[in-house]
Amino acid sequence: MSAQIISGKEVAKSIREDLKREIEELKRQGVHPGLTVILVGDDPASQIYVNMKEKACKEIGIRSEVIRMDQSTSQEELLKEIHRLNQDENVHGILVQLPLPKQIDEKAIINAISPVKDVDGFHPVNVGKLAIGEDSLLPCTPHGILELIRQTGTEIKGKHAVVIGRSNIVGKPVSLLLLRENATVTITHSKTRGLKTITKQADILVVAIGKPEMVTKEYVKPGAIVIDVGTNRLENGKVVGDVKFEEVKDIASYITPVPGGVGPMTITMLLKNTIEAAKNIHHLK
Repeated sequence: MSAQIISGKEVAKSIREDLKREIEELKRQGVHPGLTVILVGDDPASQIYVNMKEKACKEIGIRSEVIRMDQSTSQEELLKEIHRLNQDENVHGILVQLPLPKQIDEKAIINAISPVKDVDGFHPVNVGKLAIGEDSLLPCTPHGILELIRQTGTEIKGKHAVVIGRSNIVGKPVSLLLLRENATVTITHSKTRGLKTITKQADILVVAIGKPEMVTKEYVKPGAIVIDVGTNRLENGKVVGDVKFEEVKDIASYITPVPGGVGPMTITMLLKNTIEAAKNIHHLK
């Protein structure tokens, strides 16, 4: 039996259609969701991401603006720009593209963004709300992962979910989201002993460890849902995940491909957050 492929492209496409309709409705109420992205410096990967975000906004009708700042920008200049955007009523979402040049402290920048406009879901206030189960803007990749699991039609409640990886961007928040869905959650990482024994118990396995094709079929329980968050480029130029897809697809019930799995969902959830932020700022349901 071969696993069913969970196509992030297809799921993202259908969510974006819904978002498009929602934006049309908001515009009728006089609200035009707006996202501002700040790009500091000329990191090539960041340029690609920012262009993708801009294009996605355009496609569904979000007003988008990219502020490009020089590599030599000081922390003070960037903070000043964020402060201005915090005050701007037409800007509902603010995103500072990471990584930042070394003269700028990432933490200080994240903390400076107003929590109501923090569409990345990284502000300590939003992270805290997620931890205690209050409504907040959710981090985009973990939220996308949850949507992909839901797409399988599997009830998450009562299932054993194992997360490999404990980063602030994926591992920790996805664990909290799964907990909120009433899964029993185990977080594992590079220091975990007997990793295979633990991951083999998982009904849902989320892999975000950043090591190409590390998870082979020995790690996976037959019939598990496997979500591969990794994106690694091999020396031959091929892009692979953290899961050995060809092996694992024969024993999992559902699996995400790389590319085309979790990736497309991240930007889609960013769009969703921008709309949520616009509704919250204007007190609309």
